[in-house]
Amino acid sequence: MEPAKILVVDDEAAILRLLKEALSQWGYQVTGASSGAEALQALRGDMFDAVITDIRMPDMNGLELLKEIKRHDESVEVVVMTGYPTIASAVEALKEGAFDYLSKPLLLDELRHLMVRMTERRFLRGEVHSLRARLGEELTVNELVGNSAPMQRVKEIIAKVAPTDSPVLIEGESGTGKELVAAAIHRLSPRAKGPFIPVNCSAIPEDLLESEFFGHVRGAFSGAVSDTLGLFRGANEGTIFLDEVAELSPGLQVKLLRVLQEMQVRPVGSTKAYAVDVRVIAATNRDLERTIAEGQLRQDLYYRLNVVRVSLAPLRARREDVPALANHFIRRFSRRFRREIRGTTPDALAALQAYDFPGNVRELENLIERAFAMGAREQITLTDLPSLTAGQASPVAQTSGAIPQLAEVEKELILRALAFYKDDKEAAATALGISRRTIYRRLKEYGML
Repeated sequence: MEPAKILVVDDEAAILRLLKEALSQWGYQVTGASSGAEALQALRGDMFDAVITDIRMPDMNGLELLKEIKRHDESVEVVVMTGYPTIASAVEALKEGAFDYLSKPLLLDELRHLMVRMTERRFLRGEVHSLRARLGEELTVNELVGNSAPMQRVKEIIAKVAPTDSPVLIEGESGTGKELVAAAIHRLSPRAKGPFIPVNCSAIPEDLLESEFFGHVRGAFSGAVSDTLGLFRGANEGTIFLDEVAELSPGLQVKLLRVLQEMQVRPVGSTKAYAVDVRVIAATNRDLERTIAEGQLRQDLYYRLNVVRVSLAPLRARREDVPALANHFIRRFSRRFRREIRGTTPDALAALQAYDFPGNVRELENLIERAFAMGAREQITLTDLPSLTAGQASPVAQTSGAIPQLAEVEKELILRALAFYKDDKEAAATALGISRRTIYRRLKEYGML
């Protein structure tokens, strides 16, 4: 197993040197940074397993750095340390996702035990991911990645609704992760030990839908050679996820409504009804109000399903989640391809954040997987993302009627980077791989200074 990569951040040179020496002796691969800005630069150029950071630093305090780290890569464990410990600062650090909190002067034995615990947790988490992937359960247990305001809201709703049995209706464009949200609700619910059965309502032939949903008895129709339970009885004491529920025929929508009201199903060809204990989560990529107005989704079924509504924002509306998602997929494919990739280059990350992702998170995942499959090494570069760069150029070409000029593309990337980093020119320059002086010079040329 590769040694864990640790980033140590402290503005006191003596402490930084002490920690680097101790961690190196214990077998870790260590990088040092003397400020928050230097630490962020290191994180953009490499992938670390953990960060140990001081809280009191002149340019950016440790809690601010912690938030930036979690935004960049949620899987990185963070230990904060301070010479001025208070309960309030400890609680805030843990609330923001810190693994633990240490007081100065540091006790090296305490730090060593903490590092062992942290490394063991990361190893076990990786083993669980690998095992579940082999069992075909990877999609249903992945963590929801992203700390943007829309994702925080989704996580809050999941935490509140999961312990209940209330129906949930999830809306969002294709590729936003509706099944992932449904699976997260199930896994956090009292039904977690029961089955989670996802159903793509648009993929089942119309003439088989009722039988697939409610089962049938032998002889009910040609080819029915034995009794079948159906999806609802198969999901008993668990959760059934009805993806693209608006694609169901009006007749089946009526029967589904009856099942939700009575919690009983009657197999095709049978006179007997069977009680079911199933939680229903539904989803659609359509505009719900328009779908109801056009008569494609029954209003009474909509009201029955829409007890709790979860709206998933498209990736273009939460670009700040792109770095964390990209790193999440890089870590996953590093395990699958048995190849260690150290994140993305600054220009590749800037291009990813500038792209609109019509296919949302699924498209980002496919782009990263393609880069691995085509032989990306060390870091994913802009040349590893040819479809992304080609797709990004097309809107400019449409407006100009010609091949886009380099200056136009450069301006677009600079303005997007500045918007993403909230006008922090140093951070934008680092992400784009150019100097801050170049940023100022270009903004002056654009008439924006």
